[in-house]
Amino acid sequence: MTTTDHMSNEETASPGTGDVVLEVSDLSVTFPSDDGPLPAVREVSYVLRRGEALGIVGESGSGKSVTSMAVMGLLPKNARVEGSAKVLGQEIVGLKDEQISKVRGNRIAMIFQDPLTSLNPVYTVGYQIAEAVLAHRKVGKKAATARALELLELVDIPNPEQRLKQYPHELSGGMRQRVVIAIAMANEPDVIIADEPTTALDVTVQAQVLGALESARKETGAALVLITHDLGVVAGHVDRIGVMYGGRIVEMGPVEDVFYQPRMPYALGLLGSLPRLDEDRSERLTPILGTPPSLLSLPGGCAFAPRCPMARDLCHEQEPRLLATDGNGERVSVQVGDTDTHTSACHFSDELENAQPTDLFRGTAVEADTTEAAEEQAEQAEQALAEVDGTSGGAAGGSGREAVLTVRELVKHFPIRSKGLLKRRVGEVQAVSGISLDLYEHETLALVGESGCGKSTTARLMLQLIRQTSGEVHYRGQPLHSMSPRQLRPLRRDLQLVFQDPFASLDPRMTVADIVAEPLRIHGQGNGTARKRVRELLELVGLNSEHGARYPHEFSGGQRQRIGIARALALNPKVLILDEPVSALDVSIQAGVINLLEDLQDDLGLSYLFVSHDLSVVKHIADRVAVMYLGKIVETGTAEDLFRAPAHPYTQALISAIPLPDPVKERTRERIVVTGDVPSPANPPSGCRFRTRCPKFADELSENERVKCVEEPPELVDRGAGHPDACHYSRAVELF
Repeated sequence: MTTTDHMSNEETASPGTGDVVLEVSDLSVTFPSDDGPLPAVREVSYVLRRGEALGIVGESGSGKSVTSMAVMGLLPKNARVEGSAKVLGQEIVGLKDEQISKVRGNRIAMIFQDPLTSLNPVYTVGYQIAEAVLAHRKVGKKAATARALELLELVDIPNPEQRLKQYPHELSGGMRQRVVIAIAMANEPDVIIADEPTTALDVTVQAQVLGALESARKETGAALVLITHDLGVVAGHVDRIGVMYGGRIVEMGPVEDVFYQPRMPYALGLLGSLPRLDEDRSERLTPILGTPPSLLSLPGGCAFAPRCPMARDLCHEQEPRLLATDGNGERVSVQVGDTDTHTSACHFSDELENAQPTDLFRGTAVEADTTEAAEEQAEQAEQALAEVDGTSGGAAGGSGREAVLTVRELVKHFPIRSKGLLKRRVGEVQAVSGISLDLYEHETLALVGESGCGKSTTARLMLQLIRQTSGEVHYRGQPLHSMSPRQLRPLRRDLQLVFQDPFASLDPRMTVADIVAEPLRIHGQGNGTARKRVRELLELVGLNSEHGARYPHEFSGGQRQRIGIARALALNPKVLILDEPVSALDVSIQAGVINLLEDLQDDLGLSYLFVSHDLSVVKHIADRVAVMYLGKIVETGTAEDLFRAPAHPYTQALISAIPLPDPVKERTRERIVVTGDVPSPANPPSGCRFRTRCPKFADELSENERVKCVEEPPELVDRGAGHPDACHYSRAVELF
């Protein structure tokens, strides 16, 4: 049952709120569980003024989404909600469904993380938008449909008249999210809560969705609560930021103050965990070691103390309040409505003035232990290499290194079959169209592009997990493409894959020790050897050997990914294919996994094919980059050259769309905007496949030049940029 400890609206109505549209005071949410009460949100307070944008950030499980669901009255009935949440002075907490339904969608609206689950699959998009209008306005169906069409135009959905009659599954992810934004702004609410509105979207689509969100705010004048784990997104789109940890806000202030002068070690650690496009590649990221605490057994004192390098006895004994620091270094309290003051929940926040993440989070004992284990493993790997090759290196090509994995003119078409009993072939999806790549020893080659461009398919073709339509794949001169599964099995030792989703790729019925040992047993190693090897591998990836007795569900996302890496390393491979290995992880955990991958490459001499859509991570980890669009490589070169001066309009748009975790830079930079969605690979455009979305094609080229783009596919050659690109009229541009 939902409860509250506040008085009635009439008793609590406070005059002088002025332009305050949302006021949250001491909001707490507790869920019952078999192990006891779970305090998901603890005494959260903030004020939101008309037209203002507030960003709420933090790791998974910090309470961000639960707070917003409590404000919206969308928690399950067994949730115990205490405190207050007022919209335009009206109390929300404790209202019955009939009462809150008049407020929800009218005065306050929400944009959910997954648009596919928040839209009804059996109704058209137009019907669902019109339904939101009819729920709160006394208008006819014709007027509601006209309003739905107007809203689709406002959020920049192409061909709105056609989309109005389509169902959610017929739209792309970005268009579905823009439909949800249209529903949220249907009744011109005073507050919009956006819960991770760009998660799992490509950066170009993310930029479109954020643009639609800005249009919604401009059209409705609504205040915004933007919940996200992406610090780059909040840097460019909010006025204030609140950092959550362990169910409570631990830092709050103007966005520039929090980014440039964080007063809480946790916020400083989050910023240090981020790879950045606008800075030179650093040697290592600075992750926050450890994992967020279990809300069932929060530590005494400060919840962050077990992970904080600054922690002292006081931190473990007394939980710090959210206070400001005055000019004398004294901690002082402020009013909840004081939105211009920078507050933090740290006993020693004054010591963080001008501190850098490396001052706190680099060079710990845990990292030293992991490095020691890695050095031991490196010696074993070198011995194994010497036994197999008679040398620790190789020579080939201009790079001075041997190409361990070579792909030539790789093509993969998937058949499209008709419905019915006969299942005739009626077409084909051109997933990969003539890819050629070389992966060298001790190198990281990144394969980047939007979802559906063929990155993961290419990776699986290189491992022969699926068979090509045509083309060749060679490993150290051996033709993998012509081998049978039996012939490929011995080579599987050298070629391993780390999957994107560590939870889905680990068998939930097996212990970690059995999961890591499985490749060893498949390749004939006895139980005694396997057990010893499992202990070594777990220590190598930063886990304790006793973790082997646990099951995957008992670990965090970052730990599960480390288990997946340990399994892939079990047979001393030479090549790792990494398919979006950090995309599902929080930034602090992501940084630890990236550092681990770099250490393992240095120590074991591994070669990586790194598949990703996150160009910030790619710039940090990759030596060379190949950019894919609709099954083809459109630009390739060293990471330094490609990010310094990309030549292809698509690469420029990808890099331009990556948000920077810097408020001033993010708001003043010029963007290269790509509109529309990726065409269907079943019917790709003629000539240049990117021309239908290319800003250069639309705005700069003459009619004769456009004819060439339409009729002639561009070759992947160097046109003066110093690296190859596939654009007839490419021009290198420095973006930073």
